[in-house]
Amino acid sequence: MADVTDFDELDRRIIVLMSSSSEGSFRQIAKELGVHPTTLIQRVKNLQAKGVIKGSRAKIDYMKLGFGYMGIVQVYIEGDLLAVQGGIKSLPQVVAVFDVTGDCDSIVWIACKDRDEFSDAVKSIMAIDGVKKTNTSVVLNMVKDPFDYIPEI
Repeated sequence: MADVTDFDELDRRIIVLMSSSSEGSFRQIAKELGVHPTTLIQRVKNLQAKGVIKGSRAKIDYMKLGFGYMGIVQVYIEGDLLAVQGGIKSLPQVVAVFDVTGDCDSIVWIACKDRDEFSDAVKSIMAIDGVKKTNTSVVLNMVKDPFDYIPEI
């Protein structure tokens, strides 16, 4: 795992810029950073090799795609935690699965197009062998998108 001290100022600027938007060619990004495109490409490859940059993709607004029913599901598990999490992860409505401490064992973020799909998704989680119980919260508004988070490095 890379340590924050492994990065110089140019690495930090590349990470911040590519975290906020990966649009544009390496030539455009290099120009914005004031470096040669070859330098940028090599730095990005190094950051990818360290696992800091994992691809580049568009940030999707699930709500605008019609996924107006989002929820956070606390999952209480009996038995094989990893098997249950694997089963949950395979459900198409699951955006993320978090292994957590506290009262529950996992927290699941789901995104659905309507109330029926939302209900089915929660019931699908509850039907997985090893799920003891769930506690579901409906997301009313996303005040801060987790994909907008850019840490200070």
